Amino acid sequence: MSGLTRSDIDDILRLIDASDFDELKLEMGDTKIELRRRGAAAPQAQPAPAPAPQATQPTLEKPPAPVQAPVVASGGGSEVPAPLLGTFYHAPKPGADPFVKPGDRVNPETVIGIIEVMKLMNSVEAGIAGTVIDFVAPNGELVEHGQTLIRIQPD
Repeated sequence: MSGLTRSDIDDILRLIDASDFDELKLEMGDTKIELRRRGAAAPQAQPAPAPAPQATQPTLEKPPAPVQAPVVASGGGSEVPAPLLGTFYHAPKPGADPFVKPGDRVNPETVIGIIEVMKLMNSVEAGIAGTVIDFVAPNGELVEHGQTLIRIQPD
């Protein structure tokens, strides 16, 4: 294993112990780790999709390109999900002003917080233009992959 120390692995195990989830998949460069709590079921293999029916006439339309939007729409604005598991911070350091506050306007590249994983700080961008409604994830708390961090009212 390259780049991970025993201390890093201990940190990962503490994150899992402090959380409610049973499984963690982590990829850092060429290193891939998959951890599962004792007793947690292994993920079931997805059944192969049924073959699409043959079209009787060729179509000239291209299938739509996949959209890689990290923002999920909801009734109260758009929710920005955590891109990875770790500890979410609203500010770059203790006592500093938060990256954004409710009422602030953001663009897709605006940093809204950081997620610490194994002492590495990962910036989280808004991914959408709009106005910050509120923080959902508390400062300094462990967040899961996909957990809502903040809500943004899109432009």
